[in-house]
Formats: sequence, structure tokens, C-alpha cells
Amino acid sequence: MIKTENLNVSLPGFHLHNINLAIEEGGFFVLMGPTGAGKTVLLEAVAGLIPVKNGRIIIEGKDVAGLPSEKRGISIVYQDYALFPHLTVIDNIKYGLHFQKIDKKEADQRLNSLIHQLDLATLEKRFPANLSGGELQRVALARALMVNPRILLLDEPLSALDPRFREEIRSGLKKLHQSSKVTFFMVTHDFADALSLAEKAAVMNHGRIEQIGSVEDIFQRPCSKFVADFVGMKNLFSARFSGSKATIDNLEIELGRNPVNSHGYIAIRPEDIVLSKESFTSSMRNAFKGTVSVVFDRGFYYEVHVRVGEAIFKSLITKRSLFELKIQEGIEIYVSFKSTAIHNF
Repeated sequence: MIKTENLNVSLPGFHLHNINLAIEEGGFFVLMGPTGAGKTVLLEAVAGLIPVKNGRIIIEGKDVAGLPSEKRGISIVYQDYALFPHLTVIDNIKYGLHFQKIDKKEADQRLNSLIHQLDLATLEKRFPANLSGGELQRVALARALMVNPRILLLDEPLSALDPRFREEIRSGLKKLHQSSKVTFFMVTHDFADALSLAEKAAVMNHGRIEQIGSVEDIFQRPCSKFVADFVGMKNLFSARFSGSKATIDNLEIELGRNPVNSHGYIAIRPEDIVLSKESFTSSMRNAFKGTVSVVFDRGFYYEVHVRVGEAIFKSLITKRSLFELKIQEGIEIYVSFKSTAIHNF
């Protein structure tokens, strides 16, 4: 449905380098990366809002890189909503119909459907100034979908919302995607969005694609140090490999497999690091005695750092576990993890 081939964009002080992506028709694809990675630049290049230096943008088999934005069958929703403040909700939603030749009966049916799906019936006569963040985002989505686009581009649609509204919009996006034939292409810096919504994803950094694949692959099997750090693999160590063992700071770790390279990295998710008063010997292939160096309160959980030799292991535990284990800085404790929890690259 959407394909970019060796796409390059040059802007003052920033470049996109040889972007190759393929998004299936009707799919939900998420492009992730930190602020300044180039996500919005790529989105706007696909939309036709900024010029392409070279390369191709193919939509439904046709190269559209030279077409104006209004002829690409694309709608875009920005994080700041971009609604017209002088128009009511209903007039904002219908605004795009001024530029589209759509049968009135079909337009009315689509309007009624979107108002129902996005729960906007009680807001029709209000102005944007009188809406909450979640309501503004729902109106922006309705306006974008009103013109029946083949592709919906979403530029960080959840970043400006508080947690309650964020979950509300995530749920709404999921239902909209499931009930439509529209291809969704969303950019975000929040990995939770990809876990909640996407089927496939990519990670971008400094104008380049670092990794493309299923959300599970990126989450569990990052291919670079940057991606591992981005997806929250807080335990990331440079390692030497010999046979089925990895050595980090003179600490031998059993991998349960033989890496093909002699040097690289190992990464372990903090939720896979188990803390205990005694060493596990049955299911855990790796268990080490260490000292708690710091405890961070993260709201719903605690992040505990344990020093083992020169290495620092980071674990996430519940408040209940914190009290049961009587964890505090300076105590000795075991860190354990399965070899299957270790990713090496």
C-alpha cells in the first residue's frame, strides 16, 4: 500500500537517508524514535508537504513523489489538532468536503457513522475552545476521516494528552482501524503506543531507520544498542562471547546458545531480573549475589539497582515485593534471570 524506496530528504540542518519502508494495505504501522529523529519529516514527505530530494514514494503501485498532497488520498492529524477555532465541531468535521466531490447521501452516512464511533453527538455545536484535549483529538480524527482517505497519517496524536485521555484515544484509534479499510501510519516517541496499537513498526534515529519488524521483534530482539535502549532494555552490557557464555566485567553469564560473533552486547529487560534472598538453582541459569545500590520509586513499581562486581543490574518490582524482601540500599540480595531472557547482538 505504502512503500518508500531509497527516499532522501534534505532540509537545512537535517537529512533523511535512504528510507526504505513497506506498509501493508489496511495495516497499522508505527514509526518510533526520539524527538528530532526525523519522524515528522518522513510523515510530511509521504503526505507531500515537503519536497523529496530523490527516491520514490509508492502508493497502491503508483509513484506519487511528484504529485501534490491533495492528489495522494492522504489525511494527516497533528498533535496540536489544527482545528479552526471559529468553526463548530460539526463544521470542522465537514470542512474537507469543500474540496472533495462526494455524494451527499454518502457524506451524510459517513458523518453520522463517525459521530457515533467517536462519541461526538453532544459536541456538535461546540467550538474548539470549549473542548478537552481528548475531545479535540476525536474531532481532528473525524475531520481527517470524513474525506474517506486511503491513508491516515498520525503525528504524535497522543503526546499532548494526559494519561486518561491517552488511553481513551488509543482505544478509539484501535476501534477506528478495525472498523475501516484505512491504512494507519503513526509516528510516536512512546513505545507504549506501538505495543497497544501496531502490528508492525520501525525505529528511527538521526534520519535513518535502525530496525523494522513486528512489534514483538523490536521489543524482544533489538538489533542495535540504540534500539535496545529505546525499547527499555535497561540492562545493556558490552560482552565477550565464548561458547555459550558471555563475559561482562569478569562476570560469566550462561546464554544457552553459542553466538556467532566473539564480541557484542547482551540485553535483559528489567522485568526479567528476579530479586530474592536466596539463590535460585533450578529454573534460573544465572544467579549472582550483589548489593542494592539505589531504589527508585516509579509510581506503580520500583526500580532497584543491584551492583554485582562492576556490573549494575536493574530490576522492576512491585511495592509488595519491595516490602516482602525488605529491600533498602546497602543490603545483599541475589539477582537471577533465565538464559532465555537474554538477547545478544
